[in-house]
Amino acid sequence: MRTGVTGFQPERLLQARMCRGLTQTALAIVVGRSSGTISKWERGDQIPESEALERLASCLGIPASWFLKKIPVYGDQVCFFRSTASVTKEAQSISDIRLKWLNELSITLQHWIDWPLVNIPSLDDTDHRNISDAEVEGAALKARKEWNLGLGPISDIVLVLENAGVICVREELGFTKMDGTSRWFATDNRPYVFLAADKANGTRSRFDAAHELGHIILHRNVNDLEFYKRYPELERQANLFAGAFLLPAESFAAEVMRPSLDTFITIKSRWKVSVAAMIMRCKQLDIIDDDYATRLWKNYSARGWRKGEPLDDQIGFEPIRLLPRAINLLMSEGGLSRDAVLSAFGLNASDCERLCGLPSRFFTQQDSVSQLKTVRLKHINKQHNLEVNESQGNIIQFPTKPNI
Repeated sequence: MRTGVTGFQPERLLQARMCRGLTQTALAIVVGRSSGTISKWERGDQIPESEALERLASCLGIPASWFLKKIPVYGDQVCFFRSTASVTKEAQSISDIRLKWLNELSITLQHWIDWPLVNIPSLDDTDHRNISDAEVEGAALKARKEWNLGLGPISDIVLVLENAGVICVREELGFTKMDGTSRWFATDNRPYVFLAADKANGTRSRFDAAHELGHIILHRNVNDLEFYKRYPELERQANLFAGAFLLPAESFAAEVMRPSLDTFITIKSRWKVSVAAMIMRCKQLDIIDDDYATRLWKNYSARGWRKGEPLDDQIGFEPIRLLPRAINLLMSEGGLSRDAVLSAFGLNASDCERLCGLPSRFFTQQDSVSQLKTVRLKHINKQHNLEVNESQGNIIQFPTKPNI
């Protein structure tokens, strides 16, 4: 008969250890147990006793109660990694776990908050193997049309995603070669996007967000086997989508009749897209041939732009709005204290702050976030729609779902 803390969830320990970047051996040393014991706890072959669980919680910086919280059915949807070929498995695992935790925090908030309805355009053919480049271009234009974005520059990509019902987070992972992650979750049939902020600048982060949107629209039905077998092609399609979404063929081509590095720099602040992405887009649209593209890349390298382009420091990261404002609404109009919100989440303050885009020490100091105008408590103001007045972005009304 096994003894230990009733209700212990082995996968919680595995998630926590991996998220903290610890091996079983390293965790065993700080907990004072053998690595074999840690392995048995993670497999569910043994259950830690109360004292051991408290030690685990202390060492991993996670409340002991979190290890007793039942694991939800996340679903079998693929987690897409926007990364280089040399990115470590550890970075992928951490970003996947962070998205899962974000999903759980989001589910908790949905007890009180109506998120924007998921409004993601679908494809006529859901098999990615049958999607042509022309159809990828068409999907990007369809999304722009669905969201009333026109054909001009998009001033805030993250705002567009959040308006479409995508839950986003941006945080540093500690891995400079990890760019982003996305997946659909079965828990609420909603897509989630993780944007890494370790070395990215504002323009790169915007492209990462558009790239993940490409996966969300084009590759919802891809399974794990297809993902690893066809990874290069899936990434190419997502890159093509990102270029088409950020730089529509008709309007962008009209501005680069004479493409040059100086031309690209001139329009960079308007489109908020890197010169590198514009070169690739010109090649995709056959505005330039291979020889001219090679000349541009050589000149690009000669100017030292591979280490950083002009204006990169003038285009900042787009803020995460949805989660911090929802939490502020709960406190300002829902009557919940910071402690009550944190208790409902179940994680520690630091993890919640990072996943929800809140200021550091938000749950321990009297900081506040701006007043929410775009999501509503389920029992408040059901008769009238509220609009947001933001200085950036093509604002789309945040619709709500009816009470059940």
